[in-house]
Amino acid sequence: MRRWAALAALGLLLLPARPAAPGEVRIKDIARVAGVRDNDLWGYGLVVGLDGTGDRRQSARFTIQALRNLLAREGIALPADALDRGALDPKNVAAVIVTAKLPPFAAAGGRIDVLVASIGDAKSLQGGTLLPTPLRAGDGQVYAVATGPVSLGGGFAAQAGGSAVQKQHPTAGRIPGGATVERAPATTLRLERLALSLLSPDYATATAIARAINAAFPRPLAVARDAGTVEVEVPGPAQAAPAAFIAELEALRVRRDAPAKVVINERTGTVVLGHDVRIGPVAVAHGALAVRVDTRQVVSQPPPLAPPGAATVVVPETHVQVQEQGGPLRLVPAGAAIGDVVAALNALGATPRDLIAILDAIRRAGALDAELELL
Repeated sequence: MRRWAALAALGLLLLPARPAAPGEVRIKDIARVAGVRDNDLWGYGLVVGLDGTGDRRQSARFTIQALRNLLAREGIALPADALDRGALDPKNVAAVIVTAKLPPFAAAGGRIDVLVASIGDAKSLQGGTLLPTPLRAGDGQVYAVATGPVSLGGGFAAQAGGSAVQKQHPTAGRIPGGATVERAPATTLRLERLALSLLSPDYATATAIARAINAAFPRPLAVARDAGTVEVEVPGPAQAAPAAFIAELEALRVRRDAPAKVVINERTGTVVLGHDVRIGPVAVAHGALAVRVDTRQVVSQPPPLAPPGAATVVVPETHVQVQEQGGPLRLVPAGAAIGDVVAALNALGATPRDLIAILDAIRRAGALDAELELL
């Protein structure tokens, strides 16, 4: 009997996924298995082979120190005053910080991408090669070693004869597959019980995930502990193949819920409205005051037979023009859907930056049924 129950439980993992209904998303797109995460690695290294665009001798003394230590390990001893005497000039060397993301379940010998950024006053890392650099995690252990040519992704910097040209950011680059994993990260994954962490905590979404999991198996396995965590019991037969069980969970589809929110970035003039944003009936009149100031320099010359001491002077002539722009009072009807809200706001003929002030005023009037978040 137990054998047939085990085969039936494992057979659930092989069932084809049902077609997605409108508005549904996969669990793997909105939640992650707790304990399975990336690990940040970083290290201090040197980029060599630069064409005179490295750190300057008098400013980046830590580059000199790192270079002396490197040469000393190779049996090349330099005097302590080599920098002051000008015997060591690191213009082809740049000190950098190397960072990387170590993915979960990474095996020793695997390759990961690294980012390289200058910490001195180097002008460009173009054409440079990163020397072998140990990468450590928060526990101080070395998990990878990075080395290789630095790619700027099309960025460069050049100057000659007082003219200069620069594209993108030449003091930061990346090395695709530039680090070799030396130690596998420790990943805590319980086989008896899993925890799904929501990327955007929400009570309704967490409850929907638990209901979808319980409906996919013969007995209830999941419970929503809070807005951000759903605990799932792993059946005994599935504990022997946890990867297949987790894949089945992540493939389940649920209807995601989220609070109504309006996100505004005043620096860029970006306005994003969530799908559940609603507005009540309100009358809006929006206007803008434009002030234009023009200043011209007029030369005033003394007339003929002017008294001694008269001179030609430059007098500024300033014209100030004030123009008020605006429209009549418009009635914005209540919006039952996001399309109605967009149509009502577009009827005002306002620019995106004007919408920022309009939405804030509607919220203060109590007619905006959404949270307003300013970036």
